[in-house]
Amino acid sequence: MAEGIDDRTSVMHIKGARLHNLKNVSLTIPKQKLVVVTGLSGSGKSTLALDTLHRESHRQYMEAWGVATAGVSRPSVDSITGLSPSVSVDQRPAGRGPRSTVGTVTDVFTYLRLLWSRIGVRPCPGCGAEIPPSYTHDTDGDEEGDEEGVEMEGGESVACPHCSAAVPELVMGSFSFNKPAGACPTCTGLGEVIRADVRTLVDEELSVAAGAVLGWPRQLVERNLPLLRAAAHHYGLTFDTDTPVTELPPTARDLLLYGVESPEFRRHFPATRIVDPPETVAKGRFEGVVTALMRRYSERIDDTDYRQKTERSMVKEACGECAGTRLRSESRAVTVHGLRITEAARLPLDELADWVAELRAFSTGDEWRFVEPVVADLEERVRRLVDTGVGYLTLDQSSTSLSAGESQRLRLAALLGSGLTGMLYVLDEPTIGLHPADTARLVHVLRRLRDLGNTVLVIEHDLDVLWAADHVVDIGPGAGRDGGRVMAEGTPEEVAATEGSVTGAYLSGRLQHPVRKERPGGHEELVIRGARSHNLRDVTVRIPLGRLVTVTGPSGSGKSTLILDVLGRAAHQRLDAARVLPVSPGEHDGIDGWERLDKVVTIDQEPISRLPRSNAATYADVFTPVRELFAAQEAARSRGLTPAAFSFNVPGGRCERCEGAGVLAVHMHFLPAVEVRCPGCRGRRFRSEVLAVRYDGYDIAGVLAATVDEALTVFRGVRQVAGRLQRLSDVGLGYLPLGQPATTLSGGEAQRLKLAKELGRRATGRTLYLLDEPTTGLHAADTARLLDVLQRLVDAGHSVVTIEHNLDVMRASDWLIDLGPAGGAGGGLVVAEGTPEQVAGEERSRTGAFLREAVRAMG
Repeated sequence: MAEGIDDRTSVMHIKGARLHNLKNVSLTIPKQKLVVVTGLSGSGKSTLALDTLHRESHRQYMEAWGVATAGVSRPSVDSITGLSPSVSVDQRPAGRGPRSTVGTVTDVFTYLRLLWSRIGVRPCPGCGAEIPPSYTHDTDGDEEGDEEGVEMEGGESVACPHCSAAVPELVMGSFSFNKPAGACPTCTGLGEVIRADVRTLVDEELSVAAGAVLGWPRQLVERNLPLLRAAAHHYGLTFDTDTPVTELPPTARDLLLYGVESPEFRRHFPATRIVDPPETVAKGRFEGVVTALMRRYSERIDDTDYRQKTERSMVKEACGECAGTRLRSESRAVTVHGLRITEAARLPLDELADWVAELRAFSTGDEWRFVEPVVADLEERVRRLVDTGVGYLTLDQSSTSLSAGESQRLRLAALLGSGLTGMLYVLDEPTIGLHPADTARLVHVLRRLRDLGNTVLVIEHDLDVLWAADHVVDIGPGAGRDGGRVMAEGTPEEVAATEGSVTGAYLSGRLQHPVRKERPGGHEELVIRGARSHNLRDVTVRIPLGRLVTVTGPSGSGKSTLILDVLGRAAHQRLDAARVLPVSPGEHDGIDGWERLDKVVTIDQEPISRLPRSNAATYADVFTPVRELFAAQEAARSRGLTPAAFSFNVPGGRCERCEGAGVLAVHMHFLPAVEVRCPGCRGRRFRSEVLAVRYDGYDIAGVLAATVDEALTVFRGVRQVAGRLQRLSDVGLGYLPLGQPATTLSGGEAQRLKLAKELGRRATGRTLYLLDEPTTGLHAADTARLLDVLQRLVDAGHSVVTIEHNLDVMRASDWLIDLGPAGGAGGGLVVAEGTPEQVAGEERSRTGAFLREAVRAMG
């Protein structure tokens, strides 16, 4: 135990923790301090912080409420004393619904709605003169509740002071895109509309008779041709079904695509209103290819599989009525000090904070009396968001577009406003997605939480955060069964001086990533011209091919927009003919150099599956040959067991009580459901006769429980299995249990699984690999292994482009492209580009400053 922290009231003491790979760990953690738990990936950090401390706190909390906890397993630990109530600030998405935005999940938009409804100025729809704010009401009848809630609409109308016309009174619902009073009637408040992509439905180079409509089999063509001709004849048109669609007149084309009831078709008859006599209605009806698709899509709202399949033939675009702002025109016309609420929602949060602060200077008299409390709360909430490093975000940004790190920082901002003290806050890698320039602000926020009287426990690898900690716990020495021990603990200086600690070696500088001394030559390159998507400001960027290229810059500077939205989508559109893109590439003038590539692979951090039955073994194609191997054993043949018997996804060999899941869900009152071990198979997923079959001492459940590195030892002689396991180990996933559900994988782990799978594919030539922050969740030692893999790809003639903030990756890269100089509206420019040494020498580059410091620190 470190000196000075032996008071039981000021520490949490863990005795004999043995969960997962923890080796009977006993540990004393100081309270009301900033504590960092670190170590190699898979060493046991999350097991200690989340699965032991946080989980036991949650279990005791339920008991304190009198909630039955039978079946909710207690962590495998002798005792934990001094435990505080805990809150986990993980990286789950901030919101999944299409109506969820930064403004709604942070509640900031509620304050804007209140402000605009109280002091908003609007033009009279009758005379056009400005109607001043109304102060006659005390409340709106607005109870926010959830985003889909129902809101009472104002019925108290007011008279225009200029022409006495009756004007509906403004209420908060007038500015909500989730309420009828405020939502745009065209998109119902979604800000976008979905339309069919005609290119995926009709081959316009063919005639209808020759199969132009891709979804019509031959028998449907034969049935629809007479209907199409009859409809055309009914409206005095000629429709030649043997003429290519591209050569049809506009009226005939619109009839084919949209049908006779559509606005697209009826616009061709502006002078007369078409009224069909009853006896000819049937002859004139033709629904249209696009219209029929959209009707079926709207009718089958509960058929998820059908809708997902149909969405491959659709694209989303901004609503033409509200231009993506989600609100109806009457609401968009209201201003507060000259600013519309839609304009406020599109300001970066740091600019919104400045605007809110200026309100104090302009608000006086009765107006200020009504809005002062609102402005004070609004200013505080926005400022907290800026302090956590997300000042470049806007309130109207969809929460589904946020990264895991951004979602985590939104929740962190909410905690800063909490008045709770004596809490244990557990944060899982909060620096994910942060540029080194933003990490200092995050450290300041963590210290503020600590100074409020809380214990802040952070799972982290970032060396700057480790140096800022009051206390560091290093778990190791390796991953999986090679981890689970406390290698060092104490102040950062004490850990840095500890022999045998890999983390300490990196902290002290004894261990460093080698810099590539010789970089590949060549002059081939991709050139992105005039990129203007989102905040990119007409930038032209050269990307050398056959090299490791890193794109960096402050959070929100435009890195993902440039590489994923512009280059990535354009590359898939050009090189991946089989892939239908739901969204077009970001706006740009063009890209030169495609002839030097023949394939593109984007390896992002999206989940490999949303199904808990998917896991590392199934995704990496390891489990199929393993099942075949088990079925070939004599014990299996004598029992008549086939490879299917060793699958937990189909009946036969699996435990039917839990259907192969190994757990059962127990629904709790007022709390989320809790998973408990299946009593039938005791969590082992399979029937006893299946578990009786063994290979090298392992049954099939044991294989799923084994880590990648452990399984590699077992199956070293099985070529089909060993090669795939080796690739998983190469990308730093040696610690990962083969049976770990896909839904529990971090974004970085999912990305490395995809990378490992790509490494196993046969190379077709020169491939462009695009990676989004591949070091997410990696210790410095694991980053070294990842860099070796990326260098192998480059050495094989491929091109690798990474979006990264990691200084070790920057130093190891052949070429850097630094965007900035800031985030949001302050970004979108190329600040520096060149070798790491050249960027380090660029005075205007914030990245360059940190590169220079890293070089000096390493001697």
